[in-house]
Amino acid sequence: MTGAVRRAMHINFGTHDSGVQARLIAPPTRLTVGVSSIYRRPDRYCRPVTDDRYGSDVLAGWSRRPAPRPARPVEARRDLVVEHAASGFCGAVLGLEGRMVRLEDARRAVRVFPLGTGYLIDGEPVTLTAPTTAPRGRARSSSGSFAVADAPARVARGSRLLVEGRHDAELVERVWGHDLRVEGVVVEYLEGVDHLEAVIEEFAPTSGRRLGVLVDHLVPGSKESRIAERVARGRHARHVLVVGHPFVDVWQAVRPERIGRDAWPDVPRSTEWKHGVCAALGWPHEDQADIAAAWQRLLGRVRTYADLEPALLGRVEQLIDFATASHA
Repeated sequence: MTGAVRRAMHINFGTHDSGVQARLIAPPTRLTVGVSSIYRRPDRYCRPVTDDRYGSDVLAGWSRRPAPRPARPVEARRDLVVEHAASGFCGAVLGLEGRMVRLEDARRAVRVFPLGTGYLIDGEPVTLTAPTTAPRGRARSSSGSFAVADAPARVARGSRLLVEGRHDAELVERVWGHDLRVEGVVVEYLEGVDHLEAVIEEFAPTSGRRLGVLVDHLVPGSKESRIAERVARGRHARHVLVVGHPFVDVWQAVRPERIGRDAWPDVPRSTEWKHGVCAALGWPHEDQADIAAAWQRLLGRVRTYADLEPALLGRVEQLIDFATASHA
């Protein structure tokens, strides 16, 4: 290689900490006879970069999403229905235990969760807080009457209420239990209306010892109606009151909205009513244990008198008034 070619290559030898280093200033383009044109530095290697395909800020011009709204604070008052988002547990507030809230679901299962965020009401995120203000006015019981707080224990009255059917008795206790305890009225289970007249004779009612009776399916022409008519003509008629609801079973006294329907299912006469209802609702109904579980599921959805049909409400209120009235 000639000296001119070596000079054109601009090879520069120097020393560095790491040793001798050679640096090629520009890559070759073509080789010709003329020394001055053997190597050229094309403009494309020297032109400064002016186009930035990404721009100075990749987020410039983008619209920012609005920050999510904070969850609405809601006081954890009794009977407020909320869903715990993380577990999916949905229930009504029973009360507080320090900084924890007790929830009861439709099956009457109770779980405890911490107050704060993580709850939903109708799909809306909320923050549960401890109640800070006292409720306005007097508190009411499940029956709608004014609740009596810290009422002293009362000796039971001589008067009694007889309720046909265990489910009937549990439903009366569920809604009217507070009122009955305040009034000192005991509810007893009547095991079948066929024995009613014998039970009345044994009880021997008087003016201060009355007997109110609630029976199922008290409609004209039924067996129950004939028994009630005989009692009304008997010698204890003045101190005995027999009333009833028109439903085939007391389950129907619960408003169908509580099971998410507009009406209770129609069950053929050839099918036992409770089994037929459970089958129509898709609930287990193979044995009596399934029926008992279905009733507890239904009873758990009854919170107040507003969940019951007026045909039952009026009859129970009538019996309580009868049992607590003063007579000479």
